[in-house]
Amino acid sequence: MDYNLSNFRDDAFGGITAAVVALPLSLAFGVASGLGAIAGLYGAIAVGFFAAVFGGTNTQISGPTAPLAVAISVVFISTGESLTQTLTVAVLAGIFQILIGALRLGSYVAYTPYPVVSGFTTGVGGIILFVTTLPLLGREHALGGALAAVQAWPEAAPKANVSALILGVVAIGVSILWPRRLRTLLPASVVALIVGTLLGMTVFTDAPVIGTVPTGMPEIVFPSLTLDTLTSSAVPAITIALIASINSLLTALVADSMTGDDHNPNRELIGVGMGNVVAGLIGAIPGAGATTGTAANIKAGGRTRVSGVICAAIILALVLGIGRYIDRIPHAVLAGILAKVGFDIIDWRFFSRFRYIQREHFLVMLITVGFAVFVDLVTAVGIGLIAAALTTARQFEVLELDSIVSVPLLDTAFLGNLLDDDGDDFDMFSARVGLVSLRGTFTVASAKRLTTSLGLDIREHEVVILDFSETLYVDPSAAQLVGRLIDTAMAENTECVVMGLEGHAKTSLEAFDVLRRVPKDHYADTLDEARGLANSLLDKPS
Repeated sequence: MDYNLSNFRDDAFGGITAAVVALPLSLAFGVASGLGAIAGLYGAIAVGFFAAVFGGTNTQISGPTAPLAVAISVVFISTGESLTQTLTVAVLAGIFQILIGALRLGSYVAYTPYPVVSGFTTGVGGIILFVTTLPLLGREHALGGALAAVQAWPEAAPKANVSALILGVVAIGVSILWPRRLRTLLPASVVALIVGTLLGMTVFTDAPVIGTVPTGMPEIVFPSLTLDTLTSSAVPAITIALIASINSLLTALVADSMTGDDHNPNRELIGVGMGNVVAGLIGAIPGAGATTGTAANIKAGGRTRVSGVICAAIILALVLGIGRYIDRIPHAVLAGILAKVGFDIIDWRFFSRFRYIQREHFLVMLITVGFAVFVDLVTAVGIGLIAAALTTARQFEVLELDSIVSVPLLDTAFLGNLLDDDGDDFDMFSARVGLVSLRGTFTVASAKRLTTSLGLDIREHEVVILDFSETLYVDPSAAQLVGRLIDTAMAENTECVVMGLEGHAKTSLEAFDVLRRVPKDHYADTLDEARGLANSLLDKPS
């Protein structure tokens, strides 16, 4: 479209609004990550700018998010609080994201099952609620995650800083009670930050504060390129890349639903990946699509990439201009804002509908939550995907078995009354031919059960017709199943007729050569042709 002054005005309003929303959250995520408040602001600038310019979503605002703040804090602790190695992980994560996008795998990332996504985000929300308890008590963040926070409670509770606790409660209260009709003018998190900081500067002055924050442009932090560092950084980098990718693409879907646009997932991952590479090089935490900032941008009028650029530029200007004032912000205020964020990202709707959700899906969600909170995010995603795959396999097994038709074909109906010459030995219920029709899709989910159930049917006939005319898809496991069914038939001296084999089913079965024992003249295109073959195999006239 033609870009004009009116478009710029809308984008400017959107970018300014998004920047106001992103500022307190970026500070909070930076502190929660262990890398410091300025790392969160730098992340908002780097990821926000590159994702806006090179990404695949016109209205998405990118920057630090809760899942990535938690993930990078885990990396920071696991590396012995080594800033260089942590930032190396961030750079590698960005590179992996670029590769995922360049290889056009972005659309596959979005296939992550919803129970896993729900469990992951809920787990992140739970972790945030746990780790913010310590700064609310006037203590430092527990970078070891939820368990580290819980272990620190007995020591922290008796030494609680009352001023910090009050400021934290005020921040939470303002975040919850700020009128909804005023949030378009001034977000609740900004009001909480202002009110809490003013109270901390004037009344509750003994509450711990952020302290000295570097000002000016960031310095380049070169990653460690030794073989040992790169090897140890690969797994956490891949994990962060996947988390950032899922986070970004889910937010892009939200943006599409609000604007009617259609995002490019691969380009989006390339843009965010570039931002994360730069973030790692300037000492910032990695980022992804931020749902709150994106929604604020769209509601305020932002419709093009310019709004994201303006958002990043405003945060940069704020960093250069107000950096010296950030040091007076109490930790408890940021913890209160973060606690509200953690509470909001928990998937309460999933819990509220647990009576109506299939038990297996709810169990997958709970497993993912448990591993996310009490083990780590890497394991949570892996175990969650495995559990979801097993659950899906069970569902497919039922659906695929329901798509099987295995019936005896009465001689009188299928072949005609061919034995009624003398009338004495004729069995009107004789069914020497059986039909096995595989309709739809067949995968590893149903392979074992199909072998057991169909094998019994095949043994009862002299000729079996394997009907593939309505088969849409056959995976390698199901293809091997067909081979075993044919072997079963041959072992029982049952002749096989293959009918309607074409398309993907033909390609898959021929690739594994499972039909090698079926003679070439045992193939038919239609049921009439199959009837003729069955007649000839039974030594009856066609």
